[in-house]
Amino acid sequence: MNPSTFILTGAFFGLFSVILGAFGAHALKKVLTPDQQHSFEVGVRYQMYHAIVLLALGLNTNLALPAAIFWCFTIGIMLFSFSIYGLILSDMKGNKLKILGPVTPVGGLLFVAGWILLILHFI
Repeated sequence: MNPSTFILTGAFFGLFSVILGAFGAHALKKVLTPDQQHSFEVGVRYQMYHAIVLLALGLNTNLALPAAIFWCFTIGIMLFSFSIYGLILSDMKGNKLKILGPVTPVGGLLFVAGWILLILHFI
């Protein structure tokens, strides 16, 4: 897979993580409960962690990485972090989208799969 794809995706998710982190820390701080605030921060944090990994992998142009690693981290971010954002924002409005609850662990499993694939790639 092209290193630029890793870099651009990581940069996009990193940028979006900073924006959402600021939004959560300032605009939402007054309307979220402490538990909701914590959950929102977890989503932002995991998004940023995996954005940084995508950037680091893309910047190491000596690697020929399997596309599966990219997709596990990218879809993992979308399912894990974005389902948390959706759960928190919908709960804040009084109509929690409970269907998103089972989506979060699937994103987490994709993170785990991506890390396993990365380890296997270097063994």
